[in-house]
Amino acid sequence: MSAAAATAHDFSFTSIDGGDLRLADYKGNVILLVNTASMCGFTGQYKGLQSLWSDYRDRGLIVIGVPSDDFGGQEFDTRGEVKSFCELNYGIDFPLTDIAVVKGPNAHPYYQWIAKAHGSLAAPSWNFHKHVIDVDGNLVGWFASTTSPKSKRLRNAIETALKNRP
Repeated sequence: MSAAAATAHDFSFTSIDGGDLRLADYKGNVILLVNTASMCGFTGQYKGLQSLWSDYRDRGLIVIGVPSDDFGGQEFDTRGEVKSFCELNYGIDFPLTDIAVVKGPNAHPYYQWIAKAHGSLAAPSWNFHKHVIDVDGNLVGWFASTTSPKSKRLRNAIETALKNRP
C-alpha cells in the first residue's frame, strides 16, 4: 500500500506466526500499535502493554506489537526468538507482527504513511513509540517511548477513542 493511503486500515503486516495481520480486520476497534524491541531499556513496557490489553480488550482495544531492530540493534534475529522471549518473559498474548523496518526509506508502508501524513514527530524515533488508532483507522494520538503504558495520558487517549466505538 502506498504512502497515499487514507487510513491505517489500508495496511497489513506479516504476523509473527506467518500470514497476514490486516489492520482492516480490526475496524470498529481501537488499535494501540507499538514498535517494540526485546533488548531495550524500555522492554519492561511489555508488562504494561499486556496489562492494557487485559484491561481493555473486552471493550474493544487491540494491542499490536511491531518488533523492530532499527534502534540500537536491540531485537533478536528471528521472529521465533522474539515470540518465545515475549511469551516466556511477559506472558504476551496480544498480536505481534514479524520483525519490521519502522524508519527510513525501507520502512514498512504503514510507517512511511505515518511520516508522510502525520509528520516526522509521529514516526518512531526509538523503540516503544505508540500509536492510538480509532475505530475508523485514523491516527488520533502518538506517544514517545518514554510514555509508560501506565500513563494517564495514554489511558485517556484510549478511553476517548473507545467512547466512539459502535
